[in-house]
Amino acid sequence: MGKTIVLAVLSFLIAVPAYGSQGEAENAAIEAALEWLKLVDAGDYGSSWEEAAELFRNAVSKGDWERSLGAAREPLGALGGRRVESAVHTTELPGAPDGHYVVIQFRSSFDNKRSAVETVTPMLQNDGVWKVSGYYIR
Repeated sequence: MGKTIVLAVLSFLIAVPAYGSQGEAENAAIEAALEWLKLVDAGDYGSSWEEAAELFRNAVSKGDWERSLGAAREPLGALGGRRVESAVHTTELPGAPDGHYVVIQFRSSFDNKRSAVETVTPMLQNDGVWKVSGYYIR
């Protein structure tokens, strides 16, 4: 469990921000990330794939996602707690097309891992909805 676990998929976006301020965008993205994480926490990895951004789904098959995420999350045990440590709105990410992203870091604890950092990256889609385009846990 000492090794870094990285699961990442980034997605594409062509959209105009649907929010009046950066703070509003960050709050909406955090809300979307927390809703998505509920699926992950419940072990519903298939639904987390279905609810992710389109290019996320295009980059990794549902079966591969379920296997990879299960291998990363199940040894950790149940979620003990999670709090937002940072949320940064950006229009550029390494290896990803320009768009509107919020990189959120959560300080999390699990039954079998007292301290972990989960990085969830929602992106604003064309329809104005934030969907997760990346997930990392270490």
